[in-house]
Amino acid sequence: MDSQMKKGMVEVCILSLLSRGDSYGYQLIKDILPIMELSESTLYPVLRRLEAADSLKVYSVEHNGRLRKYYAITDEGRKRIQEFLQEWADVKKVYDFIADVNAGKEGTER
Repeated sequence: MDSQMKKGMVEVCILSLLSRGDSYGYQLIKDILPIMELSESTLYPVLRRLEAADSLKVYSVEHNGRLRKYYAITDEGRKRIQEFLQEWADVKKVYDFIADVNAGKEGTER
């Protein structure tokens, strides 16, 4: 898969998780695991990029005597999800066309 496409998908997956409620890094990794493998070294740069783009906000809460960073989606983040869904609908049209044109053409040459 193209790295730029994957990067965009990771961002939107994280935003989608946050649309269900605020969360922190370790929990996000656990929640995304059924969909894709994601390491801390990948997650935190994505979170910083999303924060810089105003797609999420960060706040701290004390937990067991330590501050834990929480992430919350913003209206800009919700807008990004909707843009992704529209873009993906466009990509799916192209995919469906290519799949239909090439259905049953294995082993044939022109």
